[in-house]
Amino acid sequence: MCGIVGYIGKRQAYPVLVKGLKRLEYRGYDSAGVALISSESNSLNVYKTKGKVSDLEAYVSDKDITGTIGIAHTRWATHGEPNSTNAHPHISNSGNLALIHNGIIENYASLKKMLIGKGVEFKSNTDTEVLVQLIDYIRTSKNIDLLSAVQMALRSVIGAYAIAILDKENPDQIIAARKSSPLVVGIGEDEFFLGSDASPLIEYTNKVIYLDDGDIAVINRGQEVKIVDFNNTELNHDVTEVELNLAQIEKGGFPHFMLKEIFEQPECLKDCMRGRVNVEVGQIILSSIIDNRSRLLNPRRFIIVACGTSWHAALIGKQLIEGFCQIPVSVEYASEFRYSNPAISNKDVVIAISQSGETADTLAAVELAKSRGAFIFGICNAIGSSIPRATHTGAYIHVGPEIGVASTKAFTGQVTVLVMFALALADARGTIDRAQYVKVINELNTIPEKMEEMLKENDRVKEISRIFTYAHNFLYLGRGYNYPVALEGALKLKEISYIHAEGYPAAEMKHGPIALIDEEMPVVVIATKNALYEKVVSNIQEIKARKARVIAIVSKGDEVVRSMADACIELPETVECLEPLLATIPLQMMAYHVAVCKGKDVDQPRNLAKSVTVE
Repeated sequence: MCGIVGYIGKRQAYPVLVKGLKRLEYRGYDSAGVALISSESNSLNVYKTKGKVSDLEAYVSDKDITGTIGIAHTRWATHGEPNSTNAHPHISNSGNLALIHNGIIENYASLKKMLIGKGVEFKSNTDTEVLVQLIDYIRTSKNIDLLSAVQMALRSVIGAYAIAILDKENPDQIIAARKSSPLVVGIGEDEFFLGSDASPLIEYTNKVIYLDDGDIAVINRGQEVKIVDFNNTELNHDVTEVELNLAQIEKGGFPHFMLKEIFEQPECLKDCMRGRVNVEVGQIILSSIIDNRSRLLNPRRFIIVACGTSWHAALIGKQLIEGFCQIPVSVEYASEFRYSNPAISNKDVVIAISQSGETADTLAAVELAKSRGAFIFGICNAIGSSIPRATHTGAYIHVGPEIGVASTKAFTGQVTVLVMFALALADARGTIDRAQYVKVINELNTIPEKMEEMLKENDRVKEISRIFTYAHNFLYLGRGYNYPVALEGALKLKEISYIHAEGYPAAEMKHGPIALIDEEMPVVVIATKNALYEKVVSNIQEIKARKARVIAIVSKGDEVVRSMADACIELPETVECLEPLLATIPLQMMAYHVAVCKGKDVDQPRNLAKSVTVE
């Protein structure tokens, strides 16, 4: 959620800031703004507007945008509607400070009441303006420097934040701080950058410092970055080299990032498996299991915490781990888990799954589980993000940056890591037959090639999608490993096309959803030839008896379902536990094409954010 960019150096700041905001558009936002200290007049110029970064560019076309220091922001509204007044940056009453903020100040109301009592006037409805007014009030009333005022203000704040502050009276300094919301400092040659992640920085530098909770970065022109805590104790931080390039965050000829990322999946899964899947000797090698055998081999149970798409991957992980490893697994929404007073002990292992590594609810669940002695295993995509740094061990999915808000390649990457984890753990525990172990490894190695085969169906899926664009509701059905795929397919459709869609276990259709089925309700059924095939066929017959139109995902060569369905998409044969990796591809493509046909903003659907850093 929200995007933060900052710059101080020798360049003109505005072009760097605007380009950085565009790199962060994938995070989701509804307004944009920039603050610059003018090199011509030394004034603090703040420009902001509702809408896209392009709207901000149009707004400032006749404004003074000079200056070699500045901060910029894209806002996803929490407190106060999306408009230019509530957009960031926010300015203090004195006119000296400008502040941008990602997160939520939970005790903003009491702080605002106190400040109003002191004569402070507010222009917006945001929690963020409270913070800049508080910092300014402390600085002026106590006659202290900006850093001290920031430290004192943040001690009284409850909530999550990543902030950056400009001071008109000191045009050679930016102060930034974080708690439970990501913030990265980029280090160039006599210049510094800020970003919510590394994507706005990589064009200029690959050297970054990932700030930790409680860190305050003091960035002065011509000096080294200084990082301190609330008590002004200086902290040491390693400079990390990020492995990211511009080609990874460009569209590469595709009309949308989402379509590009769907088509990237075969190569992404090769990267995910590289160095981990050894077909020659028939082995999965995960260093996290090798290095932590004592904690991972015999836990009382696994608890998987996740949100959204990651939760769907977790449901597949549950079946994999229980089936191969014979260890009980529960799957919890992180947002519910953190408030449920769960019974956790040092005999449990918690697996936290998050694409961004910054999901606030999942991070809070990790901290809760750690406080009760559980061992934490993280599955993330974003290297250096908060969740990998908070966990004891884990595995990156290595699928590259995912820009489209609706997750595609991160889902298949997460499922692939869960397959490898379950296989490696089962092998170490001796709970899987060697022949089955080798068979699944060999089949896993063929999945990228079979994904390529599925992607050749894109034009056919596009034609099917056009037929069903009229629908107001969809039902998705699957069983076993494919039930979570039905959930994920429904989520993709509703996220980007705004069509109401629900996923169900196919057998549960009779317990309620069948009342909705008529000729106006398209039903997507994953009906591959596995152990539950005959039962799913019976479900399709029940659907057709009520005149609904059926789109079926079937195994290659299937004639039974083809004779009943209105449209069929064939999958290459594979072992049952790997079917989700193939079955999800046509559902992703269908969601994409339906949304395009309806003229929707595929990469930045309304109200959604890529990295959900607030509750």
